[in-house]
Amino acid sequence: MPEETDSDLEEPASVGQDPSSVSPLQTALPLRGLAACGYAAEARCEQAYNWLLEKRLEDGAWPTGMVSGVYRYVAGYRRLAHSRWGCRSNTTAALICLALHPQRCKGPEARRALDLLLGRETQEESNLGFEVARLSGAERPRGFLTFFARYDLALILSLCSQVGASLEDERVAEMADFVRSRQGPYGLWQYTPRPQVSRWVTFDILRSLAHLDKNEGWLSQEPRTPSQPYPRRKKRF
Repeated sequence: MPEETDSDLEEPASVGQDPSSVSPLQTALPLRGLAACGYAAEARCEQAYNWLLEKRLEDGAWPTGMVSGVYRYVAGYRRLAHSRWGCRSNTTAALICLALHPQRCKGPEARRALDLLLGRETQEESNLGFEVARLSGAERPRGFLTFFARYDLALILSLCSQVGASLEDERVAEMADFVRSRQGPYGLWQYTPRPQVSRWVTFDILRSLAHLDKNEGWLSQEPRTPSQPYPRRKKRF
């Protein structure tokens, strides 16, 4: 099977070709790096946070972007279950930034974004730990709008623990139970594509589960709706 290339992971119309195009990912990706290094509360980073919140949709998600004042198309694999223009990739990137902020991590904006991400009720074992593998250098960072195309339950579990989601929430509890069921006989969660990072994946999951056990009082407000990236359209005749 041929190796994936960057062109395979990009969408035909890339953000940035039009000078009037704006995408939250363009700010969220570098802001994440600064926040992870401890600069989240620095004045210039706070300006970036404020800019991200200005681009937030009324329903609490972040859009793919805007071109000449018009929202860009949301591909099916990035569509959020309960948002018309919300983009899962942009919303995930913005939420990661909020989760790394010492005050904003428990704010209503972060909780609403997590609420929307939990609307995708899928359990994909093959992607479990992908984000840790990418951060450790085992997986190549590539793509732009496709950067968070994979739905990594370990990443979502980590965001739940940082934002303050509780195991009292049925969706969070089911996700945690599924992740626990994938723990190997020797206590490790195996990341099959890159086995050398399994210890880091295990550490990340154990930390998230430990924090979830301490959280309480936060419940999702979104109705449980089966996720359909490309729903079938009814025929006119």
